Amino acid sequence: MQATTVVLITLVFYKVLLLGVGFWASKRISTENDFFLAGQGLGAWTAGLSYAASTSSAWVLLGFTGIVYSKGLVGLWLIPGIFGGYIMTWLVMGPRLNAETAERGYLTIVDFITSDVAAHWRRRIGIVCAAMILFCFVFYISSQFQAAGNALTEVFGLNAVKSILIGAAIIIIYCLLGGFLAASVTDALQAAVMMLACILVPLATVHAAGGMGEVFTTLKAQEPSSFFSLTGEAVGMTGLGAAMGLLGTGLGALGQPQLLNRIMAVKSPSERRKGAAITIGWGAIIYTGLVCLALAGRAAGVETGQEGLFFAAAKSYLPAVLAGVVTAAVLSAVMSTVDSLLLAAASAVSHDMGVTYKTPKEALLFGRIAMVGIAIIAVMMTLFLPKDIFSRVLFSWVALGAAFGPTILTKCLGWRVKGGYILAAILVGFFIAVIFANISGPLADMIEKWASWVVGLVILFIGSRRHPNG
Repeated sequence: MQATTVVLITLVFYKVLLLGVGFWASKRISTENDFFLAGQGLGAWTAGLSYAASTSSAWVLLGFTGIVYSKGLVGLWLIPGIFGGYIMTWLVMGPRLNAETAERGYLTIVDFITSDVAAHWRRRIGIVCAAMILFCFVFYISSQFQAAGNALTEVFGLNAVKSILIGAAIIIIYCLLGGFLAASVTDALQAAVMMLACILVPLATVHAAGGMGEVFTTLKAQEPSSFFSLTGEAVGMTGLGAAMGLLGTGLGALGQPQLLNRIMAVKSPSERRKGAAITIGWGAIIYTGLVCLALAGRAAGVETGQEGLFFAAAKSYLPAVLAGVVTAAVLSAVMSTVDSLLLAAASAVSHDMGVTYKTPKEALLFGRIAMVGIAIIAVMMTLFLPKDIFSRVLFSWVALGAAFGPTILTKCLGWRVKGGYILAAILVGFFIAVIFANISGPLADMIEKWASWVVGLVILFIGSRRHPNG
């Protein structure tokens, strides 16, 4: 059986599974809380694995692997940043975020941000936050469509436009089927599939390269010393800036609605702690495998573009049938990530902007219409504003993290801040990140990742010294 046939069979099976999960979840949705937060009833495995899948999709499998493959060990600075984000969100911010959600009935992270501020500030902050979520998630979703298109091009040889349109159509159809529970369950399944793929492909590539010992021997003989440097080709402050820029990427996790929603939705403190352990363990397996894949692929001389190593290695070193299964599984994982993004974006439009509805059904219909509209915009951006996956995701990831992260963190730490200062911190953090994301150089990268946070925290600290109500 040819690999392309296996891919098609696997994809058809996967879509049937999605339909089944969507139908199963639809029977458990009776309120707005059920649709947007699964009735705060997620268990540890579903929450932990779906969090992991949402934070590590195309930009990890393709983008991170490509960075290490092309630039060397400087890419490893991303790992402590990512794991720092895991720890901060689950164990530092998680207790209060989860407890207040249960106590006050929050539906979105914006509800948490705007709690305990005056009504006039609450509406202003809600509208600004919703607009930022839409802006950033369009870029984020666009990157996922691009990754799905890349995978279809790799497997079927379709041109870029057809590949992206097919991938987007499949995603949109699934997203209209279920709410947060369906998204979380399918993302958890995909996390398990991603982990399997990130074990099989690296093992096969390392074996083809002669083992890890031979990999390092080959690389030391062939590569310049900068490949093994934690500052890459640069030295001094320039090299430090490049490293700190990657390290600071982990801060973005502290402000991502699609991730924090998982923590808000966990049903108990004990399940939250278990979920944290599951996410961290999953990440350890994934990143170990991808680093080995990048180094072994470089040593073995796999010919590919910067973001095509995963698929090229699977095609080169696995049997045709297994390579087809792995490629289809990764494609499914990439596509399933978008459901969480679209759901969070839809809730920003239908809930956070303060729109009122006559009936709950009207609210859900408006949310689904918003999903389709956002998806269409993301497709157009993918087709007409091409850019590599890694940078597009990092742009949206960092901007949203800088906007929301400082406020969410300080609220979780017990700070009470006046509404005007919260809005100022959100705006300043966001625009610093956006402006310096479009300026090249390590110094600009450090300002984008770190200064955007520092300025926001200073504003919030000053605001915490003022009267908290108003």
